[in-house]
Amino acid sequence: HVQLVESGGGSVQAGGSLRLSCEASGYTYSPNYMAWFRQAPGKEREGVAAIYNGDNVRSRGSVKGRFSLSVDYAKNTVYLQMNTLKSEDSALYYCNRAGYIWGQGTQVTVS
Repeated sequence: HVQLVESGGGSVQAGGSLRLSCEASGYTYSPNYMAWFRQAPGKEREGVAAIYNGDNVRSRGSVKGRFSLSVDYAKNTVYLQMNTLKSEDSALYYCNRAGYIWGQGTQVTVS
């Protein structure tokens, strides 16, 4: 049974930081695609950052220089370090592995 468990969300003031974690269980391999998405109320889900083939990290323009994706393969965990948070970053954040496996989401609220 494959499962992704996200954590690290919360409420923070603008300019603050949070680090999201997404731990996978049931895996015996590392997929060549892992990513973070987010969805704000009334908006479509959008990609935030992704890593391809273990070393090619891409992120959307609005978070470049502020958000950083990293992976600890030994812990089967992908992280999203979020700095200098803005109110428009408020959303439910989801991790994704291999393109089709989703976590349950963790809420980020920036005031």
